[in-house]
Amino acid sequence: MPAEHERNVDQAVIVLERMGFRVRRASLLRVGRQRWWSAAAPAEIAAELNGLLRDPEVRAIIANDGGQTAFGYLDLIDVEAIRADPKPILGYSDISLLHLVLYARTGLVGFHADMAVPGFGGHWQTAPATRQAELEDLYSRLLTDTEAIGALPAGSSWECWRAGRAEGRLIGGVINRIALVQATRFAVPLEWFDGAVLFWEEMGGQASYVWSYLQVLRHCGILDRISGMVVGVPREIAGLESPEASPTLSEIVLDVIGDRDIPVLGNVDFGHAGPNLPMPVGIRVGLDAQQRTLSLLEPAVRPSSGAGDN
Repeated sequence: MPAEHERNVDQAVIVLERMGFRVRRASLLRVGRQRWWSAAAPAEIAAELNGLLRDPEVRAIIANDGGQTAFGYLDLIDVEAIRADPKPILGYSDISLLHLVLYARTGLVGFHADMAVPGFGGHWQTAPATRQAELEDLYSRLLTDTEAIGALPAGSSWECWRAGRAEGRLIGGVINRIALVQATRFAVPLEWFDGAVLFWEEMGGQASYVWSYLQVLRHCGILDRISGMVVGVPREIAGLESPEASPTLSEIVLDVIGDRDIPVLGNVDFGHAGPNLPMPVGIRVGLDAQQRTLSLLEPAVRPSSGAGDN
């Protein structure tokens, strides 16, 4: 980990402890630890993850950052440990792969949600105090409550790109990871998208890449199966950086969807652009694009027999 991120980690610990959780830092999370674009080789990362999955005191796992490594250890994860003791994993970006693959293989509900460095210790620190308090309450409830949360707090950026209502399982992540994982043996079975509400976000690249990823989802049949779509705030995508951009992101989405009767809620505040609303993969949600509402209809965690580290 770069030395300049140490402060972000410390801030993240403060936020999590303020929510009432006990925090343990994993052994690979230390300054100067680096291998190529990651902290360690895929086998070492998998070994540490598996240790956390098997540890009964660990009740949730929060990624430090996203990165570019998850494809290297998808085949090394102890899925039996997850089945024996499911616990939420929090993160976005490359961590989207874990949510999709582990949900498909074990039914684990993963949280496409903030991480330590770019989230709790980063974007959260510059958010207004009222927003921080709102998010702390939301994350705490999602990680501990065994009742459905209901409507997520809507933001002023939310836009109705195509009106309509939908109800189904929430499935998604970073769109390039959704497209790439479908080319592997870890692909989410297509039938799991039947009636689903697909959510996605993206960072970097070009607007044409987003159009191409959506075309991949069209060609593999996902867009013919889903009942709704929720799109996060894009970040650093060439061609979408100004209000005068043409085409706009909504035009790109609607161009690929065509005449499919899919309600679309856009510019929802999750993804790389800054404090994330948590999106629990696999739970049922209700979407009303015209009213700009997204509601969690099921709890995201199971009752636990005891408290532990997070």
